[in-house]
Amino acid sequence: MTEALGTAALSVMREGVPAVRDISLSIARGSWFGLIGANGSGKTSFLRSVAGRLPVHDGTVRIDGTDRTADRAGRAAAIGYAPDAAMLPAALTARAVLGIVAGDSDQALAAIGAIADALVLTPLLDRRVGTCSAGQRQRIAIACAFAAGQDIVILDEPFNWLDPVAAYDLRHALAARVGEGLTLVTALHDLATLSGACQAGALLAEGRVAFELDAAALAGARTDPAAFEAQTIAHLRGQAAKVSASTA
Repeated sequence: MTEALGTAALSVMREGVPAVRDISLSIARGSWFGLIGANGSGKTSFLRSVAGRLPVHDGTVRIDGTDRTADRAGRAAAIGYAPDAAMLPAALTARAVLGIVAGDSDQALAAIGAIADALVLTPLLDRRVGTCSAGQRQRIAIACAFAAGQDIVILDEPFNWLDPVAAYDLRHALAARVGEGLTLVTALHDLATLSGACQAGALLAEGRVAFELDAAALAGARTDPAAFEAQTIAHLRGQAAKVSASTA
């Protein structure tokens, strides 16, 4: 396995409170890695810190085996990351937003490639973001993650706000891009996508890795998806109960 992304004892603080605690993960190049966990489990903070959008409090972040912990701007440049759809500039067109990300809108569309078809992006290109629905803004935000052509992309719950057809088409387009060599890391609430599309994954709870899922575990999940769902939900319920008890 050639590692594309890795962390060692990574910790992240948000407003003085630990959001990520001592996470060590290794993500293989050319794979789809899925993160699951309850709301507040640390998924977004972990992904944003790896992608250079949040500072690292402690531990290390590696890209292609090189320690890039101190180079936050370098991590941001090396990793495609979808912005918060609600924060896209309302006065700009989607084409202009993509042009800002990539430096040139035509180059952006070339880099996005077939994913643009899955996102039905063309009708949105010359619309102002402020006139778009939540689902349409989500499509534009996802496109931004691919616009600069990085071979590592992080998406935080990409299927939120998408209708069933768009989610289906995007899932297959992402899997195809991974098959072409993309390293993709996604936070997910969808266990079917985790078991059906990802090569590896992890469940986060209270900012820590509760357990990791390798290829064999996910193959088992595909064989008996109902049992996998029940086991995962039971674990999430148990973690939620611990949090509730600790704050009572």
